Amino acid sequence: MLIGEYTHTLDSKKRLSLPAKFRKELGSKVVVTRGLDSCLFMYPLKAWEKIAAKLAELPMGQSDTRALSRFMLSGAVESDIDATGRILIPDFLKEFANLKIKVVLAGVNERVEVWNEKSWEDYKRRIEKQADQAAQKLGDIGII
Repeated sequence: MLIGEYTHTLDSKKRLSLPAKFRKELGSKVVVTRGLDSCLFMYPLKAWEKIAAKLAELPMGQSDTRALSRFMLSGAVESDIDATGRILIPDFLKEFANLKIKVVLAGVNERVEVWNEKSWEDYKRRIEKQADQAAQKLGDIGII
């Protein structure tokens, strides 16, 4: 399981060092794609294959499902994790997530989210204020 929050640096060659705690879970190859909330989603290859299969099952006749499939799949790139635990972030993904030098990697169960540091801090402040409401909704449906 991928959990935790780490701040790392994106170097001048657009390489991102992955936290040691994530490397074992991620394996030797990951898929990075456009995520929601202006971040990137990074999946271990096997987890990505499951996501891609689910996207393939969505009805093509609905514009919203076509749009989500295009958004996720056309923005996806496979990246090998090098010997020092780094991956390359392509320009178009770097621009999509507005990644600067400092980035935050957040483990979210089967994926890692890659955030612009300031965007992550803003998002965290906003969501922390809504945590009680979210817990109430989850409690109402028996999740917690």
